[in-house]
Amino acid sequence: MGFFAELDGRVVGAPSILAANFARLAEEVKWAEAGGAELVHFDVMDNQFVPNLTIGPLVAASLVPETPLPVDAHLQILDPDNLIPSFVEAGVASISVQPEVVRHLHRTLAMIRSGGCEAGVALNPTTPPETIEWALPYIDYVNVMSVNPGFGGQEFIPEMAEKVRRLREMTDLPIQVDGGINAGTAPVMVEAGARVLVAGSAVFEGDPETEMRKILDAGRRAAGEIK
Repeated sequence: MGFFAELDGRVVGAPSILAANFARLAEEVKWAEAGGAELVHFDVMDNQFVPNLTIGPLVAASLVPETPLPVDAHLQILDPDNLIPSFVEAGVASISVQPEVVRHLHRTLAMIRSGGCEAGVALNPTTPPETIEWALPYIDYVNVMSVNPGFGGQEFIPEMAEKVRRLREMTDLPIQVDGGINAGTAPVMVEAGARVLVAGSAVFEGDPETEMRKILDAGRRAAGEIK
């Protein structure tokens, strides 16, 4: 069993370290954890699939032993198969890939699972949910991108709530949402059916503990978990 398999419909927060201060990365993750975070979202970008260059397996391997939270690697890169073994070795708990660039999605998902990680897919804003319909038996979670991948701090795309609803009609897999998530947009996505709230700028541009808690409280109220 893994993090997503054991989610059981709860609303959880996942700080995206793309917006964190890397000089004190482990400390910032701890602050977000104090605010209720249960997962760390780890964005990997190659300046090819997306117009940005970020971090790789060595940083993941450094972070994993410094936090009790599972680390979720989102590979926004061409040829993710080349790096999956390195992220498995780094100790991440889950890995998601972009079906827009994967040549053989079933094979890639099987590679992730065979390494002991949960396997996810991340859908760009204009990628229809039907793209992954025949892969659903091999997927552990779906990440709906509510901004175009590549940079933090972008404006939330409201139409992505409808995509979450359509996915919810297709599958009962956990749905993660990523991009422009804050205390205002979290309820919109939770009401649509999302349960894993990835937030970067909204968490790390303020006090991570306080901001993570605000987002979680807003999402949990929308789910009826708190009043």
